[in-house]
Parts: sequence; C-alpha cells; structure tokens
Amino acid sequence: MTEREWAILDRLKEEYGDIGSGLRFNNPFELLIATILSAQSTDVRVNMVTEDLFKKYPTAAAFLSLNEESLSREIASIGLYRSKSKNILKTCQILVTEYGGEVPDDRSRLEALAGVGRKTANVVLCNAFHKPAFAVDTHVFRVTNRLGFANHSTVVGVEKQVTERIPEDLWCDAHHWFIWHGRGPCKARQPKCKACFLADLCEWSDKHKYQ
Repeated sequence: MTEREWAILDRLKEEYGDIGSGLRFNNPFELLIATILSAQSTDVRVNMVTEDLFKKYPTAAAFLSLNEESLSREIASIGLYRSKSKNILKTCQILVTEYGGEVPDDRSRLEALAGVGRKTANVVLCNAFHKPAFAVDTHVFRVTNRLGFANHSTVVGVEKQVTERIPEDLWCDAHHWFIWHGRGPCKARQPKCKACFLADLCEWSDKHKYQ
C-alpha cells in the first residue's frame, strides 16, 4: 500500500477502533439469520426484530417449527420479508439436515445456503469465525471507490482490488471501518466532506462540491 493508504487506515482505526458489526448476535447462527434479514434493510431495524425472534427461536431446529406465513408475520417490518422467510426456512432445513444445526465455516458451503451470497458469507466468516474475509456492501463499495482503494463498478471487482491492497489481517477491521465511515460522513447523498477527517487524503473527484 501507499503511504496515503496507510495514513487513511490509521485514521480510520483511530476513529472507529474495534467497532465491529452493527448487527447484534450471540453465535454464528444468529449472525447468519440477521445478515440475511439485513439485505435492503437497516441494522437498527433488524436488531429490533431479532431481539425477540431469537428468544423465541434460538436454533435452526426451532425455526423449523414455523411455516413461511408465520415467519413472515414475525419479520413483517423488514423489507422483502416474504422472500426472506422462504430462504431462512430453506437454510434452516439445510443446517439441520446436513450440519447438525450448526453453521458451516466454509465459504462454498455458506454460499450454497438459501439467501446467502458472497457478501453474507464474508460477513459470517469474518464476524462469526474470525477468518480473513472482506464483505462489500453499499457503504464499502462507495467509500473504497471514493478513497481510492478501488476503482471498479462491480462488488466482486471492488473486493478483489481492496483485498489485493490491504493486508489480510486487516480485512475484517477495514470492512467495518469503511461501513461506519459510509454511515457517517461519507454518505451517498450530501457527504460531509468539509468536516471529514480524511478530506486531505481523499481522492474522490467530486469532493470539492461538498467542501
């Protein structure tokens, strides 16, 4: 990495430290379900739903006591709740049948679960199993492109470029730093470039519009 990139990571670390995920979870299963629910929703909303949901249904086997309609009612305040209900029950069935109710810590097996793509698999690998993985959500995509860690129009392309630049042992932390920076000053609309602590290091060509 360049000196500028190291300086950015140092400042992000100083600002956000070990902040971690915004999703609340106690084990890999809870994180998996919460991450599936978080697609096109907010962590705040998901946490509101899962607080009671996981008390009622703490395991994959417990979820299978529900049908799609009853689970849909439990998660109705979250976007795409009908398709998520269907995928969650399919995933729980696979977990019970093939893995004794446990969540696998392997990328290919995770991505074979219903409703689980590369981003969700990366989130689970990083946060539940502490394996090097770099998940690219909308915030990470935007912030890494603006800061110059990536220059790509696809999620997979951004992940490849960033992981080729940042040391493997920083992937998980950097993923969180970029997320929280995107939720903070580096918003999609009306970013707070004037007050951003990375303004002097940022390579975004449009930052002058907001300074």
